[in-house]
Amino acid sequence: MSSGQRENVFPTRMTLTAMKTRLKGAQTGHSLLKRKSEALKKRFREIVMHIDQAKHKMGRVMQIAAFSMAEVGFAMGNNINFEVQQSVKQARLKVHSKQENISGVFLPAFETNLNENIDDFQLTGLGRGGQQIQKARQVYGKAVDTLVQLASYQSAFILLGDVLQTTNRRVNSIEHIIIPRLENTIKYIESELEELEREDFTRLKKVQKIKEEREENEAVADTKEAGANVVQATSDGEKVKPPSTEVGKQFVSETEQNTEKEDTYSLPSTSTNVSDDDKADSDEDVIF
Repeated sequence: MSSGQRENVFPTRMTLTAMKTRLKGAQTGHSLLKRKSEALKKRFREIVMHIDQAKHKMGRVMQIAAFSMAEVGFAMGNNINFEVQQSVKQARLKVHSKQENISGVFLPAFETNLNENIDDFQLTGLGRGGQQIQKARQVYGKAVDTLVQLASYQSAFILLGDVLQTTNRRVNSIEHIIIPRLENTIKYIESELEELEREDFTRLKKVQKIKEEREENEAVADTKEAGANVVQATSDGEKVKPPSTEVGKQFVSETEQNTEKEDTYSLPSTSTNVSDDDKADSDEDVIF
């Protein structure tokens, strides 16, 4: 396993615990980012659908507004711009901005606010063209509302596309790079720890074998020493000092038993000889 496929760490149990914690955090983060990406994709598809509808609606509304403006120009002449500038005192339609939260992403949203109490065109076109002016005013109000909606959807579309691309990159990097690297690191640490355990077990078995051989050699040496002491003590008639090992004690016990048996076997012959001598002496006494 190359070092590029795993983290460059020292294999210890503490490192293994840290890697498992990081893996769990990466899996949790991947799950959260995956759900966030799905929510953003759902909202992205909705925005694309709204943009498509707003563009189709915008084409129809602007076409109607262009025809109504042509009617106003035909009814009032070419000085309609001057009339409008002179009549307008306050803004009747205002645009407000707000933010929409989608999985932690704040998308801009715009909405129109129409004040019905303000009407600066009541006296415009009293001589001629007043009806066409009111119609053009209503049509262009709908056109502005459609334009604001389209601008809101397009702004959210651009921002959401960037965030969705960044989120997908993060999801892919966690899924295909970070998580496999952490898993390979954990496998590497576990294999190294298992190898260390096997080495420790082999080392302990070897130490135990050496210890057993040493104890066996010491027992053999004690046995030989005990045998030598028994032989010397038997020849000198001294009391035998008990050996320090069980093997030596057993050897001394067997030696003493063998010695007692030899003494037992030699006693009858001695007693028989003594009785024969006594008998000979008694015979000599009788002869004399």
